[in-house]
Parts: sequence; structure tokens; C-alpha cells
Amino acid sequence: MREFHKNKTAIYEYDEWRIIEKEFSEKLNQRSETIFSLGNGYLGIRGNLEEGYSGDPKTSLVGTYINGIYESEPIMYGEYHFGYPLWGQTMINITDWRLISLWIDDEKFDMLKGSIKDYSRILDMKNGKLIRELIWKSPKGKEVYIKIERFVSLTNKHLAVIRFMVKPLNFDGEITFISELDGDVKNKNLREQALRVIDKWTDGRLGYIQQKTNRTEFTIGCSMYNDFYCKDQDIEYSLEKIEEDKKIGIKIVFKGERNQTYILDKYVNFYTSRDVSENEIMNYAKEGVLEAKTAGYDNLYNEHRKYLLKFWEDADIKIKGDIALQQGIRFNSFQLLQSVGKDGITNIGAKGLTGEGYEGHYFWDSEIYILPFFLYSRPEISKALLIYRYNTLDKARERAKEMRSKGALFPWRTINGEEASSYFPASTAQYHIDADITYAIHKYVEATDDIDFLINYGAEIVFETARMWADRGGYIPLKDNKFCINEVTGPDEYKPCVDNNCYTNYMARFNLNYGVYVAELLKAKYPQKYEELKEKINLKEEELVEWKKAADNMYLPYDEKLGINPQDDSFLYKEPYDVDSIPVEETPLVTNWHQLNIMRYQICKQADVILLMFLLGNEFDIELKKRNYDFYEPKTTHDSSLSACVFSIIASEIGYKEQAYNYFMQTARMDLDDYNNNAHEGIHTACMAGTWASVVNGFAGMRVYNSELHFKPYLPEKWESYEFRIKYKNRQINVKVEGNLTTYKLLNGDNIVIWHKGNKVELSKMKDVILV
Repeated sequence: MREFHKNKTAIYEYDEWRIIEKEFSEKLNQRSETIFSLGNGYLGIRGNLEEGYSGDPKTSLVGTYINGIYESEPIMYGEYHFGYPLWGQTMINITDWRLISLWIDDEKFDMLKGSIKDYSRILDMKNGKLIRELIWKSPKGKEVYIKIERFVSLTNKHLAVIRFMVKPLNFDGEITFISELDGDVKNKNLREQALRVIDKWTDGRLGYIQQKTNRTEFTIGCSMYNDFYCKDQDIEYSLEKIEEDKKIGIKIVFKGERNQTYILDKYVNFYTSRDVSENEIMNYAKEGVLEAKTAGYDNLYNEHRKYLLKFWEDADIKIKGDIALQQGIRFNSFQLLQSVGKDGITNIGAKGLTGEGYEGHYFWDSEIYILPFFLYSRPEISKALLIYRYNTLDKARERAKEMRSKGALFPWRTINGEEASSYFPASTAQYHIDADITYAIHKYVEATDDIDFLINYGAEIVFETARMWADRGGYIPLKDNKFCINEVTGPDEYKPCVDNNCYTNYMARFNLNYGVYVAELLKAKYPQKYEELKEKINLKEEELVEWKKAADNMYLPYDEKLGINPQDDSFLYKEPYDVDSIPVEETPLVTNWHQLNIMRYQICKQADVILLMFLLGNEFDIELKKRNYDFYEPKTTHDSSLSACVFSIIASEIGYKEQAYNYFMQTARMDLDDYNNNAHEGIHTACMAGTWASVVNGFAGMRVYNSELHFKPYLPEKWESYEFRIKYKNRQINVKVEGNLTTYKLLNGDNIVIWHKGNKVELSKMKDVILV
């Protein structure tokens, strides 16, 4: 296997619950801005310094984002063809709210001026807070102790708070805080400035800016309240308004005394025209910060912290024996929670809310990689992700019509539900996204028994995607009249526009069969709902017959001579290539090789057939899984962050434990150790979710077959134990693997039968079951 990161050194010191920076580096600043990001799924902010940054502009990306708020620009083509998307979508950088500058007399606090000692910046993942602490010595010799705390509330999605504390250490003198809201913000991926300021004002400690996008016409309001005080004494200070063309601020000037601590609590609220009507935004934002101030910093933080502690009870994986991987998996889980939309109108971007890579777009990553993490810990979040797809179903129908297909065709890259990728071979041609979404619906209903969701939302998607597949494929005489799906791209983007991609055909068959199953279920148990849905989408009974026929006659690639599943009709006829001979500096190939050179060889970007064997594992016996793994593993570059976790899972299943562990390590600390040298662009959310899957589905071997939980756990030799919890069918089960023993405990819900290494086991509440 290719181990690109075997000798990679840790960037941040190891700690189970914290990411700790002990030295500030201008060169590495932009990467740290990603790592120290905070968010709540609605609002996200990069780890930009409150006081601003005087370093090289190329080493910083200022960013605050609201999930689902975007601007559109025309996509520029050298040559346009029918069906190419006309408009792009880009998640926009909104009002810069975190600005608080500190002046000691006439000297401005700056991390790159004067001198710094006792510095630390800590991301406290257990409690959801970013803390920066240091002593700054100004160029003129004045020393101040500074501590800055920040959190983005997980209990009030509109709210973010900063506490800025300063203590003079060797002087008495004038100190100034300037707290600002800056509307002069830009995006690196947009040709024009997206936002214009349409209203602004200050009133005492309050301030407000309202902005509007030029084309999409989203309106965003940002309010602030600045509460200044000294805990130990009354303090006299002056308050002055600052108003500029695109900025407002409040200037607080006071006489600081040696060893006294002065505190500025800055409460910020964001509302948009998606939340309330445009004429109500200002009032909601204003009332929001006033309510926050009344509640106070400590109360708001405690509510936020309680939410997070409960999340950790449900979602934490405890690893004993490797602190580096423990830190990595907790960082990944924390960032997933901070990034995921929870409202049914937003989803989760490939970079979360931490940067502008992929322009904030949502991909199939959501359903196949990320949704399972939440499904078995916070199923209500998985439901919200699927409702987002339902809310964009009409646009998927429009896209299918444009592509001369029936039913619905969901977009490859999107924010608003419309296709936003200009390169169709790697986007529109990945029709498998329809089956991925249907698969996720099936897994959600299977795990939750939420039939109401299936009736009211899921079934309509399932039927419309089945329609697409029945229309998209055809019965090909030279393939023995099997149902073939030609000119598609599978998960392996290095082999675009191929015939009979194995992953696509198997998943399409699943989609068609599930469409028939859901129709029969509704027909039998919910006939009125079924008739209403049939009428709504004009579904004919003969369509179900077509779906079943297509599924039963689906061409499923298999090569008798090699005993493997060919990735597509052409893959085995391409020239072999020694992937291990490719220098690391030439990867990823997509940025170093011409695409024709990539396409001509037996080279895979990421897991394709391997992923299929995980998702539909009961359709492949263990020997076939081994043969497929042995064939594709030496041919895969893992240029995609989606790849290593899947190889880890299947390697665990087939007994390749060392490879499983090595691939797991490549996922667990990808961003923390910046394996791909691109963390400055934002996190890799799908890879982060893949870390969880590598443990739960890989080392613990969890699968769901015939609606029953199966486990086949083992302990990696470098660990002492690992432990996690799973929610399934209104139960919660704790699983602990230690030595050669596995302990199951039913924490909540009725008795349940599970499978342990092929044997049935009944779990009853709060009773340990210990098995070899």
C-alpha cells in the first residue's frame, strides 16, 4: 500500500480533548485558521485573530459563513454545450464580526509586533470553546496579560460570543477597545464583491449592519452588543461611535490600573431573509443580542457546554492506547457537529463552514460518508439532511428533464439544489448520486423505523430516482439483452464516462428494487397515502413492473478469468501501471498529469468497487471481497480523501489488519497533521466521518443485514481498548472491545437481538454481555 504520511510529524501536541498551539507562526497561520474554526451548522467562523492580522495577506483567509447563504455568478465556458450549468453557487463570506482591537496608549496589540511570551491557543473540544492566552510586550515595553475566549452557540444558532480580557502588568495608563462590524468582505472564488451594505447604525453599546447579495438577493443582518466592565471595581470610560462607509464600531477608552482585569463581552447575532422576513431581520438581530446580554456570558456558555457534553455521550469513541488517534477522532467528530445543517434547508459542505474550498458545495459525501455518523448517534440530524434533499426534489426533476431523463436527477455539486459543476464528466455523469440518496433513505428508515418520514418524504424521492434509472439504462443485444447503463462516472473520477460502472449498476439495481419494495409496502399498509402520492407524481403501476424487470436483468460486471468485478467495461482493457512508482510530488495526479494520461491506465483515484462491497456487503462473499481488494488496492492512488477509510473497513473485514490500521491512520489525522498540504482551504468532512466508520464498521465490524445489527470486533494490536455507542431502533447500545473480549450493554430501549461473530445474542437493559 502507498503510505504517503508514514513519517509525518505531529503539528500540534497530543492531548485527548484539546488542540494546542504553543507558538504563533505567520507562515502557518492560514492552516491554523482552519483548525481553530468554530461553528454550529448554521454559522461558522475561521480561527481569525480578533485584533486583525498584519502579516502577509496570502497567509490568511478571513471567513465567517452562514450555511446555505450563497451568491451566483455566470459560469464562463470557452465553448458552451447544451445542458451545461449556466450559474455557479458560492457560499459567501459575510460580515466580519470578530474584530476587537486593543490599544495600549498609542500602540496597537499585534501578534507580529513587540514580543510574545507564555502564548497558547487552545481549541477545547470537550467544552466547545477557543481560548487564546498570552503576555504581550509592546515595542515601548508595556506588558499586558491577554486572554480571549470565543464560542459559537450550539443551543442558539444565531449567536456567537467573544470575551476579551486584558490586564496591565507593569503600568497604569490609557487602554482602548475598538469593537467593529465590517461589511467590506470578499470571496476568493467570486469575481465581484457579493455583498453590499444597505443599512447600518450604532446606538450606545449596540451596533448593526445589514447586507444584501447582488444576484441571489439574500439579506443578512448582524448585530452586536458590547458589555464592558471590571469585576473588582467600578470603572469610568468613554464611549464613542465609529461609522464608515461599510463599517461601524464602538470605541471604549478607559484608564487601566496595574494588575486589574478589564473585560469586554461581545455578543453577536445573525439573521437572514431565510430565517425571517426581510423587514424583521433588524428587530430579531437586535433583540437577540439584548437577550444574550441579559442572560450573560456564563449562562449562555453553560447551556452550550451542556449540549456538547450530551453529544459526546452519544458520539464519542474512546480509544485507550493511542492518544494521537484519540485526539484525531475527537477533532473530526467535533468539526462534523460544527459543520452540519440541522434545519432541513441546508446540508453539509465538503469543507464544512471552515473555508472556501469547493465553494461551500454539498456532495454525495453527505449521504454515503457523513450521514451514518449522525444516524447512529443523532438520527434527527440525518433526517434533516434527507429532508434537504426532499426540499430540492423539484430542481432535481428539472435537471432530469434537461438531461432527457424521467424522474429526478440530483446535482453533483450544489447549494440550492441546482447543478453547479462546470465539468460534466466528473459531475453530471455521476448519476449514482440518485442511488446514494435512496440508499441513505433506506438506512435511515431501517435504523429508526420512521415510517412517517418514508411516507411523507422518502417514498417520493425513491420513486423519482427509480424512474430515472429505468429510463437511463437500456437492454443491449450484445450484452445478452441485459439492462446496461452507459456513459456514466462512478466514484472513481479518474475513469469518467464509462459503460457499466460496477458501483453504479449495483446501486441502481438496489434503487429500483427498493422502489418496488416501498411501493408494495405503502400499497399494503398505507393505501390512502400511496394513492395520494401516485396521483401527485402520476405514477403508473406498469412502472413498477419496469423497475422490477430492469433490476432483475441488470448487467453486473464480473470477470470469470480473474474472479473479480471489473470497475467498468473498459477498465481491464487499459494498460497496467505501477502506482507505487509514482513520486509523491506528482500526486494528486489530477493536478500533475493530463487527464488523458490518467484515463488510459489502470489507475484509480479512490475506492469504487471497494466502496460497493462495503455498502452492499451481503452481495459479495468474503473470497470475492479479497480478490477485488487485492486487485484494486495496488491500482489506487487515494488522491481523494474519501478513499483510505473505505479500504480500511474492507481490509478489516478480510483480515488484513495491518493495512486496515495504516489506512485508518491516514484518515484520523488528515487535517490535524495536514497530510495533503491543503488544510488551509478547510477541513475534509467526509474523511472525518470515515474515521468513525473505520472504527465502528471496520475494527468493530458493524453491519446491518436484514434489519439486524451484526458485529465482528477485533482490537488493533497497538490499542488497549476502544468503546463507542450506537443508536438503533430506539435503543442505545454501548460496545467496548478490550483484549479478546467484547462487552455489550443495552443502555436504553427494549430488549434486542444482535449478532456477534455470527452468533445470536439477546441484550437486555443495563446488563453486561461479555463475549470472546
